[in-house]
Amino acid sequence: MRFVKGLDLSRAFFAQEVQPILARRWTGLPYSAALIGSGSEVIGYDDPVSIDHHWGPRVMLFLSAADHRRHADAIKTLLAEALPYRFMGYSTNFSAPKTEAGDQGVQLLEDIDSGPVNHRVEILTLAGFLRDYIGIAADQPWSAADWLSVPQHKLLSLIAGALFRDDLNLQAARNRMSYYPRDLWLYMLACAWHRIGQDEHLAPRAGAVGDALGSALIAGRLVRSIMQLCFLQERRYTPYPKWFGSAFAELDCADELAPVLRAVQYSENWRERQRQLGAAFELLNRQHNALQLTPLIQPALQEFHGRGFQVSNAWRYNKALLAEIHDPQVRAIADHSLIGSIDQFSDNTDLRASAQLRQRIADLYSV
Repeated sequence: MRFVKGLDLSRAFFAQEVQPILARRWTGLPYSAALIGSGSEVIGYDDPVSIDHHWGPRVMLFLSAADHRRHADAIKTLLAEALPYRFMGYSTNFSAPKTEAGDQGVQLLEDIDSGPVNHRVEILTLAGFLRDYIGIAADQPWSAADWLSVPQHKLLSLIAGALFRDDLNLQAARNRMSYYPRDLWLYMLACAWHRIGQDEHLAPRAGAVGDALGSALIAGRLVRSIMQLCFLQERRYTPYPKWFGSAFAELDCADELAPVLRAVQYSENWRERQRQLGAAFELLNRQHNALQLTPLIQPALQEFHGRGFQVSNAWRYNKALLAEIHDPQVRAIADHSLIGSIDQFSDNTDLRASAQLRQRIADLYSV
């Protein structure tokens, strides 16, 4: 079977099957139709391997709260009875969600030839979807802590994907999430430099005492921090970790910086690793100055406390960026701590995936 990208499959499925069925029964019903949220296909990275779970002909229908109360059950039932069993070669029927530990409700494509279709046309309200997905109501103004407590891969998945129909102006909500407000962006840039500053002297220090593995591990952390900073500098949300490198390769800086970062990770000794990190810091300096967010910062590598380890003196960027923050809410957070957003201080999947824990994470920024 020829592989079809999930977003193309969803778009065609809506246009050719779902929309005509709804139009025959509910003429004039206002709704929005989309494919957003979780799934590699939403951000365009799905491939034939993705078919093994959660992937397939699916659409998200958004109704007003009143119409959802009146019509959601009837729409679900009608589509179960009227949808074809296959579309573009793929089953439209999904297995029941798996409930075993670790399966996280996975549903698989499952062929049937009789009975109702267990479809994945989800009938939602925007408020309910956002509450379940990110733990923030649709009509609630976002505080600085709210922004910082939502993982970037979720923000990306909300503005990516596609709208197939938009009677309810779902795009307006997506526009509000398009990127961080300026002062929050400055804070996160400062925190990215702050994290680099915490690690940049440790990789050569570990290597100098013969800890080759420890030096390589710290350098790997630095590479990740540098890549996160590059996404921030180009005002791009980072995706889920498995697509982090793929998305980095699409950044403007990648052609020049990616070979340097690979050399950092593959260096066989700490001195070569330090040299490559120095080259990376010089590129980051150029990118920082090109943004014109702060007065010009010279690309000066300096020795760390006379120990022979070359560092970028990341505090210079940190200090300059923080000086440009004027929003009192963001200023208070910056004065309180420089932990950054959830992605900058944690890579724990359970923590970042849980909408229920989001408010507790936001509480970290209380001052």
